[in-house]
Amino acid sequence: MDIKFNKNEDHNKQLVSQLNHRLEKIKLGGGQKKIEKQHAKGKLSVRERVNYLIDKGSRVIEIAAFAGYGMYKEYGGCPAGGVVVVIGYVSGRQCVIVANDATVKAGAWFPISTKKNLRAQEIAMENKLPIIYLVDSAGVFLPMQDEIFPDKEHFGRIFRNNAKMSAMGIPQISAIMGSCVAGGAYLPIMSDEAIIVNGTGTIFLAGSYLVKSAIGEEVDNETLGGAETHSEISGVVDYMVETDQEALTKIRSLMSKMGKAKKACFDRVESKEPLKDPKEIYGIFPHKRDLPFNFHEIIERLVDNSEFDEYKANFGKTIICGYARIEGWAVGIVANQRTIVKTKSGEMQFGGVIYSDSADKAAHFIMNCNQKKIPLVFFHDVTGFMVGKRSEHGGIIKDGAKMVNAMANSVVPKFSIVSGNSYGAGNYAMCGKAYDPRLIVAWPSSQLAVMSGASAAKTLLQIQLSSLKARGEEISKEEENKMLENITNKYTEQTSPYYAAARLWTDAIIDPLETRKVISMGIEAASHNPIKKKYKTGVIRT
Repeated sequence: MDIKFNKNEDHNKQLVSQLNHRLEKIKLGGGQKKIEKQHAKGKLSVRERVNYLIDKGSRVIEIAAFAGYGMYKEYGGCPAGGVVVVIGYVSGRQCVIVANDATVKAGAWFPISTKKNLRAQEIAMENKLPIIYLVDSAGVFLPMQDEIFPDKEHFGRIFRNNAKMSAMGIPQISAIMGSCVAGGAYLPIMSDEAIIVNGTGTIFLAGSYLVKSAIGEEVDNETLGGAETHSEISGVVDYMVETDQEALTKIRSLMSKMGKAKKACFDRVESKEPLKDPKEIYGIFPHKRDLPFNFHEIIERLVDNSEFDEYKANFGKTIICGYARIEGWAVGIVANQRTIVKTKSGEMQFGGVIYSDSADKAAHFIMNCNQKKIPLVFFHDVTGFMVGKRSEHGGIIKDGAKMVNAMANSVVPKFSIVSGNSYGAGNYAMCGKAYDPRLIVAWPSSQLAVMSGASAAKTLLQIQLSSLKARGEEISKEEENKMLENITNKYTEQTSPYYAAARLWTDAIIDPLETRKVISMGIEAASHNPIKKKYKTGVIRT
């Protein structure tokens, strides 16, 4: 291998190592001592519950492990948003699992916790997957109630979704394994079936202290809303069990008896491993953002048998389009190409930029995939659309709008992998979060922003300098350089994949070697919801 390959490999493996180290820390939730307190109460930790529930040896995708990462420092942080969400298999059925982490502020809901729960429900609704809730939460985090309670995408939306999913025929099962208080009490009871653990599970609209304050009645929490109360007197729950393990076993039993949904007709054959070693991706993907490389080499290490049927290979070369299979599933791939190319007319096209011909090709290819019911996979490494007089006169806005229209109206499932840059309108055209990909994940090498850190910093610096000049203030070159450094550092931090994942702009940060699994499990999930809409674009300017 050459020096360039080794540099790339060392850099990317370091990024993956950093990713794994951060994930291990997040998996401790509120810390080992709080996990031990859970055990002392006879309760499993949140991840022990999830691991006990899912089929042994089966694959999972964890959603939003980095939710809240680096946020809420004034409150001591909120690892994973205080809730674990996975797509996994229970009794052979693919499903979504949502589990509160009581070691993080007693499982209280922060704003990001609500956003993460809504995303889990969205995945279940889009794919018609059963959803399982493992409830152990103190309710809304009161110091931030104004950011959690009243708005459309706040806490109440969760119960609205419970009702909508029930009407859609999406199975919901809840296990009350700890506190379940106030508005949060509706979540398990709006599920189809509810299980409660005797001695640790409680459910009520108001706890004993609030009851005494509100109506003067003295009652202990167990009598008010414990397992025996709700299984023998109120009839609120359906099953009472004695331990966490029994509750999880009951869920497995209930899941095993569900009827199987009719699946969509996405084409799948026997899976084949890539002929070219996927581990070589580490050495191929550049260690610097401005270095060109050929994305074909990445595709060949991700698709079955390394076979790729490229569409319009000699036209619009800054976007690669073509058909392949991933773990047997037929897919249509749309990928940005960072290599600088020369057109037949002699024009140089810079890699990572979308030109009119690239956008036109991608739009037509997206339409073809919808026509043939082939799921779409987008690989982001884009700096945006080409600018300048020549591009504007050539109608770049019109051609970009055509691509966005074709992609936004797609009826086939879309999946986005942010491998490198994902800037500005390029993020939109390549099916960014705003365009409803079934899953959007990022490699540790990714960046998401309106533009690159260097470009944005220079623009922001000029704005600040103009403002100072308007006030009659002058600064030295040294002060100007310091300002540029501060602006660059702040902006670069905001382009980080961890910054994006903390805010759920992406569903996960993954090792590139997990890409095949994520796409395959994603298409399997999407196959539970057959396509009923006809593909139809809006008005397209020609």
